[in-house]
Amino acid sequence: MKQRSELFLELIEIIKKLRAPDGCPWDLKQTPESLKPYLLEETHELSEAIDSDDPNHIKEELGDVFFQLSFLTTLYEEKNLFTMEDALQAIIDKMIRRHPHVFTDQKFGSEDEIRKNWQKIKAQEKKERAGKKDDLIDVPKSLPSLNRAQRVSSRVAAHGFEWPDTETLLEKFREESLELEQAVHSGDKGQIAEELGDVFFMLINICRCHDLYGEDIMHQATDKFIRRYTAMDRLMKNDGKSITELNSNDHLRYWLQVKGDEAG
Repeated sequence: MKQRSELFLELIEIIKKLRAPDGCPWDLKQTPESLKPYLLEETHELSEAIDSDDPNHIKEELGDVFFQLSFLTTLYEEKNLFTMEDALQAIIDKMIRRHPHVFTDQKFGSEDEIRKNWQKIKAQEKKERAGKKDDLIDVPKSLPSLNRAQRVSSRVAAHGFEWPDTETLLEKFREESLELEQAVHSGDKGQIAEELGDVFFMLINICRCHDLYGEDIMHQATDKFIRRYTAMDRLMKNDGKSITELNSNDHLRYWLQVKGDEAG
C-alpha cells in the first residue's frame, strides 16, 4: 500500500492535471467563490455520514472533503498567494501555540482554565489581524443558525458570561416562553419572531450546559416527527382513510395511537 505522503502528492497531481489547459473544462473554470457551495455540501454530507456510523461512508465523504480543500489550496497556489505548505504550517503553529499545556511546561489547574487560556490566545491572535474588532465576529454567519447560536453561546461562556446554575437558566426560559405567548396573543408578527428567537436561544443555552449539540437534537426531533407522521399515514390508509379527509380530532387520535405503539 502507498504511503500517506505518496497518496497526498498523487491527489495534488490529479488536481493539477484537471486544471491543466488540456484538462477538464469544469475544473478549469472553478474559482474559490464557485467552490464554496460544494465545500459546504460535502461538509454536510460528511456530517451525515458520521451520524450513520458507517465507516465506508465516512471514508468516502472524508475523501471528498480532502479533495475540496486540496482543490481550494491549489487555486490560491496558482495565484502565488500561499502554498499548501503555508496552510499546513499555519495550522501546526496554531495548534502548538494554543496548547501550551501540551507543548510547553505551562500548567493549568482545570479544564476550565485551559479553555479560558485558549480563548485568551485566540483574542490576541485576532488583535494582530487587521479588521478584527470583536471576538464574536469570528463566528461565521454562514453556519446553520442553531450551530452558530451555540458557538456564540459557548464563546461568551468561555469569557465568564454564564448563567449561575441550571435553575436560573430554566427560569429565564420560562420568562421568554411567557413573552412569546403574549406576543402570539398580540398578533404582532415582528414581536412573535423576536420572542421566538429568544426562546430558541435559551434552548440552545440549555443544550450547551448539558453538553448536547442543538443542531443534532433538531435533526433527531425532525426524524422522529417524520417517522411518526409516516406511521400515522399508514394507519389511516389501513383504515381506508386519508389525512386530507379527516379532521384535527381524528389526526390527534391517530397521532396518539402512533405514540402509544412506540411506547409499547
